[in-house]
Amino acid sequence: MTDTTTTYNPSPQPEGVPLVELRDIRVSFGGVHAVDGVSIDLYPGEVVALVGGNGAGKSTLIHTLAGAHPADDGQILINGKPVTIKNSRDARVLGVEAIYQKLALADNLDAAGNVFLGRELRTRFGSLDDSAMLSATQKLMARLNPRFKNLRTAVSSLSGGQRQSVAIARAVHFNAKILIMDEPTAALGPAETAEVRDLVTQLKSEGIGIFLISHDIHDVFDLADRISVMLQGKLVGTVNKVDVTKEEVLAMIIMGKHPGEVTTDDVQALR
Repeated sequence: MTDTTTTYNPSPQPEGVPLVELRDIRVSFGGVHAVDGVSIDLYPGEVVALVGGNGAGKSTLIHTLAGAHPADDGQILINGKPVTIKNSRDARVLGVEAIYQKLALADNLDAAGNVFLGRELRTRFGSLDDSAMLSATQKLMARLNPRFKNLRTAVSSLSGGQRQSVAIARAVHFNAKILIMDEPTAALGPAETAEVRDLVTQLKSEGIGIFLISHDIHDVFDLADRISVMLQGKLVGTVNKVDVTKEEVLAMIIMGKHPGEVTTDDVQALR
């Protein structure tokens, strides 16, 4: 069979000033280039999926934005202005919150206890203002996830989708404008996955930008607007979801090929 390549004409990226610009980011560990000159951006109300195989560098890249590991070189811009992010505190001040797969919730506390964990509201007498925290959490959940009713239940008893809701509510309540979501639907059932998708839709409508890290190609196509693919520390490319097929994205992940370079034989090999 003669190989033929598919045509690919990428759509323009969103207009305006990005929420985040990662420019020529480089991170090395003991001489190994974990991230090698990667540039990606994120716009308000957009989901950019960051995908790649194990060791591709996607988690290391996103850790530079979250403040978990400073970059060795490169530049980060927030709303068009260069910033320095040395730790997670710096990231939070700039409106960046990371929601990792383990969620870092206090299982013995309820939703309000987790939303205000470490930033509790107090009465004028210095005691915890439980009613104010419960009321604020109730209003927040009504906005983000109207189906969430278990405000007084310890989060250890909540479903995976509801636990995601609590983690997201905690981030959003303290004015996060940029969310990093690491495998948000991992190990969730269909109903819980739908709940997370509804949450993402609501966050987008509020102008929040989301970097989504996922190994699930179906998740990526359900949630993302654009897809950035990494391989061996380098950026293969960023594509608009509506312009590509799942097979073309898989070819980027596995073979490092751009959509216009994917042959019919490549597509067959990926099926």
